[in-house]
Amino acid sequence: MDAGLFPRERTEVAPGAVHAPGWLDAREQRTLLGACRAWARPPAGLRTVRTPGGGTMTARQVCLGWHWYPYGYARTVADGDGAPVKPFPDWLGELGRRAVRDALGDPGPTPPYDIALVNFYDGDARMGMHRDGDERSDAPVVSLSLGDTCVFRFGNPETRARPYTDVELRSGDLFVFGGPSRLAYHGVPKVRPGTAPPALGLTGRLNITLRVSGR
Repeated sequence: MDAGLFPRERTEVAPGAVHAPGWLDAREQRTLLGACRAWARPPAGLRTVRTPGGGTMTARQVCLGWHWYPYGYARTVADGDGAPVKPFPDWLGELGRRAVRDALGDPGPTPPYDIALVNFYDGDARMGMHRDGDERSDAPVVSLSLGDTCVFRFGNPETRARPYTDVELRSGDLFVFGGPSRLAYHGVPKVRPGTAPPALGLTGRLNITLRVSGR
């Protein structure tokens, strides 16, 4: 069945968690992709994240504003080349605020977004179930997708196991989670290679996650 025959609708996946398909248009996707390519260059560029147990994450990452490493934040790439973390641009913060307004309505006064985690997935990359719990703020998390489609598994705040919902995230999709779902476990069990829009010029998947540090 051709999925293009049936428009995808905005869905509240869980209380405070909203999927907005096609939120970024083609021009906005190209602009964001160009920025990601610039951010990925060294110093403080795309790196492989090593876990405390000695393993490595299969998705590679670059950070803006604050550098995340398991399980904390620093102003330098503490687990990489040691360079100062790249700055978080004002326009990206405004994009995050607009995303929250569109998905959840007016949240009232909130601190500005000041962290971006940019994860690059090739066809074999995955992300295990985890919570975004290293921030000192309960402001909603904003997730933007570029490139290949993925299966995004969104769970609950109590356990990595069921109940969870699998959501198909395509290029340009927005996913926002806050309120009672702010600390829900989530992950990416599958990427579908070759599904990126050909005009975008991206092989693989980029996920841009915006957070408020509270620091």
